[in-house]
Amino acid sequence: MERTISVEEKIRRAEEIYNRRKGYELRNTTARVNLEKNKNTSVIKKMRNQIIICALIYLIFYGLIHNNFIFSEQLKNKINEILAYEVNFNEIYSQICSYFNNLENRLMKENTNEQQQENTNQQENQDNTQTEGEQNTQNTGSPEDSQDTNNTQNTENPVDTNNPTDNSIGGANEQDIGVNIGEQKELTEEEQMKQEANEIKNNISFIIPLQGTITSKFGVRNPTVSTVSKYHTGLDIGADMGTDIISATDGKVILNSTKGDYGNHLKIEINDIILVYAHCSKLLVNEGEEVKQGQKIAEVGSTGNSTGPHLHFEIRKAGRYIDPQLILDI
Repeated sequence: MERTISVEEKIRRAEEIYNRRKGYELRNTTARVNLEKNKNTSVIKKMRNQIIICALIYLIFYGLIHNNFIFSEQLKNKINEILAYEVNFNEIYSQICSYFNNLENRLMKENTNEQQQENTNQQENQDNTQTEGEQNTQNTGSPEDSQDTNNTQNTENPVDTNNPTDNSIGGANEQDIGVNIGEQKELTEEEQMKQEANEIKNNISFIIPLQGTITSKFGVRNPTVSTVSKYHTGLDIGADMGTDIISATDGKVILNSTKGDYGNHLKIEINDIILVYAHCSKLLVNEGEEVKQGQKIAEVGSTGNSTGPHLHFEIRKAGRYIDPQLILDI
């Protein structure tokens, strides 16, 4: 059932609605006015800030231009010189190309030298193997007692049962010759050795290559260690490490090597005679050099198959070993 509203109630409600609408419009109007005021204020502040910034920039540029402390005449002149300098890019490019070409040529030259050195070392190893007859095996128990008896291609050290070949510190492999076997033949070889020694003494002047103590003579010996050969092909002269070794004769260096049981060693040739200086600590002459009698050629050492500092000195003629004491008279 619908409620009946009096006239006074209707008028009151109408007044409330009117007042609410009027208040909303008033608030909106006030907000718009405030917003416009704020916008105007913001614009004014921006303009003021821009004016201040422009003034500061102007003052800064004015100060820089009229202040010689920062932009001095010297600095201005340098800048003008740099700006006036003409860069020749073609010349720079040519210089760069020339640099890289020189670098490439240098690298190629170094590679060529390394290859030649490697070939020289290989040739030296081959010559060292052929001239010394150094071929070690493990069947005989020690490097110094080991030698390939079938090495018939060695022209300097021909192998036969009558003349053992060298392989180390003062020695070659003795084929375990018995005391009572071949005595007559050994005497014949001794006589031949003395005859050749006299011929060498008559044709070539010798001096003692090292002043020291003879620690091992030429020929058969009874070593106390397995690494020392039973047949000694040279003369061992003991001395302090680094003592000077001089050339016993004039001659030409045909080998400068650091390989094998001889360690650092030299071979010097005069006529058909080859002299060996082995187990040195330093070698002071090179292959191809001509040396004079008494010239310092090395220093005493204990390299290779050695039991102490000494010089192992050998004299060879046509592949045969000569007792150095028959020539040096020591």
